[in-house]
Amino acid sequence: MRPVCSPHVNAYSPIGPVVGIVGAGQLARMSQPPAIALGVELRVLAGSSDESAARVIVDTRVGDYRSLDDLRAFAEGCHAITFDHEHVPGEHIRALIDDGHAVHPGADALVHAQDKAVMRERLTAIGAPCPAWARVSGPGEAAAFAAEHGWPVVLKAITGGYDGRGVWVCDSEEAAAEAFAAAGGPLLAEAFVPFERELAVLVARSPHGQGVSYPVVETVQRDGICVEVLAPAPGLDPEEAAEAQRVALRIADELGVTGLLAVEMFQTGQGLLVNELAMRPHNSGHWTIEGSRTSQFEQHLRAVLDLPLGTPAMTAPVVVMANLLGGDDPDLFKRYEHVMAHDPAVKVHFYGKQVRPGRKIGHVTAVGDDLDEVRARARHAAVYLMTGEYT
Repeated sequence: MRPVCSPHVNAYSPIGPVVGIVGAGQLARMSQPPAIALGVELRVLAGSSDESAARVIVDTRVGDYRSLDDLRAFAEGCHAITFDHEHVPGEHIRALIDDGHAVHPGADALVHAQDKAVMRERLTAIGAPCPAWARVSGPGEAAAFAAEHGWPVVLKAITGGYDGRGVWVCDSEEAAAEAFAAAGGPLLAEAFVPFERELAVLVARSPHGQGVSYPVVETVQRDGICVEVLAPAPGLDPEEAAEAQRVALRIADELGVTGLLAVEMFQTGQGLLVNELAMRPHNSGHWTIEGSRTSQFEQHLRAVLDLPLGTPAMTAPVVVMANLLGGDDPDLFKRYEHVMAHDPAVKVHFYGKQVRPGRKIGHVTAVGDDLDEVRARARHAAVYLMTGEYT
């Protein structure tokens, strides 16, 4: 029988607070360096001892985030609880708050990142710009939606979808029927948006209401997965960038978000539309480790502890982050020497995950003054690490 959140002798920091992170993926792992600098002790709840963050964070508890007993045992002695994923049941979060624990974000905020229909309802109510949408329970309702808004229709799983999973772009009622068969339940229908590009805004909000916004970035997607982030979004009109930041900060305030909020947007010829929300450090913000005076991971820790937020100012005019996706060769590290020698200024982050085709296993970041040059450097490093080939 597995131990449930067994106590650890080093549960308390001698100089600072303990932040408990539910989940032990790469987001929790990358929170460790800024925690050390802040004098914060991290504790993670991992499903197993070989998960990404469990490999580097001493105070790792093995338990199930779906078990309230495990969550309660894990939370004991923590000054704040937060998450590196959005799957913890809302009723469990409310129970922890009722027990007297500080949990950020709370259940009433987090539900908007867990349930896409709830998100659309709330964003529509506060006047945030969104695509046309509706809940649909079958192919006939999807076809009725298409009769009003046109094919193709984007059908989305209401809960659980990510990185392109749980999303179907349907050009007919027959295609919609296949999506419903795969989903096994009601879906969210959205009008297809002929966007010019995808943007993301990362903001932070503390419990007492202080908020900051990072520069708007462009995210480059391939097969539903972000492969590249350009900071700041090149060529974005300053007024539109400011509007994107205002929208994101307003959403954070209206939803009562505490911690980080990533707002993914479509840029269209008619303006900005909100696509998705995430309430945690986000892939679109990994560039901030080298590219901002305060990384998103440090900012999230500051926010959940209600400390003064750090400056989001960039460290260079241009920053490019390229994701590393797994391929057929699991030994990326053997190619690391070439990357280090070719461009010593490129920074490589590995997530401590087993390599599988298409899986995010790390990222590289390059900074500089010229977008084309910085982008080429980041791409060269990423492609060589993944394939052993030059770009």
